Amino acid sequence: MADFRIAETENFQKKMHSLKYKALYGKIFEFVYPILRKNPYFGPNIKKLKGEFQDLYRYRLGAFRLFYSIREDEVIVFIVDIEARKDAYK
Repeated sequence: MADFRIAETENFQKKMHSLKYKALYGKIFEFVYPILRKNPYFGPNIKKLKGEFQDLYRYRLGAFRLFYSIREDEVIVFIVDIEARKDAYK
């Protein structure tokens, strides 16, 4: 199986430039993206969401949650959003 490509939404890119998330981007790029490229479906920090957001997955990153969707036909992982855990599920 080919590796998945990573695509970031504009919303996610804007958040990465804010002070709150800037320090996380290196960690996401170096550690999370390689995992998602290999297998975005399963892993110790990966969970498929339910209900209204059933098309999304979340990656647990300490006190933050990285949300993404998968397009199998195009072999792309779309990084949709990142949020602090305390705010993520409101």
